[in-house]
Amino acid sequence: MLTVHSYPVAVALCVLTMICWGSWANTQKLAARTWRFELYYWDFVAGLVVTSLIAALTLGSLGHTGRTFFADLAQADPSSIGWALLGGTVWNLGNLLLVAAIAVAGMAIGFPIGGGIAWVLGIVLNFVLVILAGGINPGNSGMLFGGVAVIVLAIVLSMRAYGRQANSVKQPSLKGILLSVFAGILIAFFYGLTVRSIDPAFVAGGSGRLMPLTASFFFCLGAFLTTFLFNPFFMRHPVEGDPVRFSQYWNGSLGTHLTGVLGGAIWSVGISSSFVAVGAAGPAVSYALSNAAPVVAILWGVLVWKEFAEAPRGTGRLLGAMFLCYLVGLVLITYSRM
Repeated sequence: MLTVHSYPVAVALCVLTMICWGSWANTQKLAARTWRFELYYWDFVAGLVVTSLIAALTLGSLGHTGRTFFADLAQADPSSIGWALLGGTVWNLGNLLLVAAIAVAGMAIGFPIGGGIAWVLGIVLNFVLVILAGGINPGNSGMLFGGVAVIVLAIVLSMRAYGRQANSVKQPSLKGILLSVFAGILIAFFYGLTVRSIDPAFVAGGSGRLMPLTASFFFCLGAFLTTFLFNPFFMRHPVEGDPVRFSQYWNGSLGTHLTGVLGGAIWSVGISSSFVAVGAAGPAVSYALSNAAPVVAILWGVLVWKEFAEAPRGTGRLLGAMFLCYLVGLVLITYSRM
């Protein structure tokens, strides 16, 4: 498998993950012009699992470290596979809630609240994971958690900004916030669960037997399979609008379907980059940098999609302060390991 031993290179890969995870929802916004998010999601998970398989067959079989993808499959144990599948299951339910939150509240709010909560809880959980595994935090814990505190402030500011926006255009603010909060709580657990499937020779806190990109494939496979369990519920009981029939899926154009597949591919490139970097960066820092996606999503939502164009005066200052807090938190977390 291709591995990274340089911390700066690992940080660069985590930044790539941040860009991917903060940008994939643009494909949902594009599809939403003619397509409900419940239908979009079928194409999204197809792109997710196919891209993860390609990554495992290429990056997962290059280099001189560890095993090739097929050799890794041959020695994999049920417990390790189970942890990766569980990580994909938990993430998938959280991500469906996040997609619903974006449909209700927009990218500039769904991501800062849902992604911010997942960011904060995930950093803490992955920090604890390393400690419980008998390791020590390879950096400045005070700076790491100082960054977490600033991110919490950013989440509070994003809630206030959305409340002002919702009141001005009579949107149901509570629904968007609750969907985002529950999404964030679930997504926070996926990284720690999946790391447990990885061979400890490649990541601190790992306790399984899988190479990182093999774990990534089973994670995505778990997300794909559980979509057949979760998404029909969202289709029958939508967060807004009428129920959706699966027969409507076949009415989508080729371009609409490819848009969803592209969204899944972008997210999958992100997790592959993150898992290649996790050995050099460590779970806490790798998760923290990779999940700084709200920083990217805020820019897309505010500058490109103009989601706050009708917000009352003063909302722009809240958004600016929120973005600044996310940037400060990101810098503190990055330098906590330097």
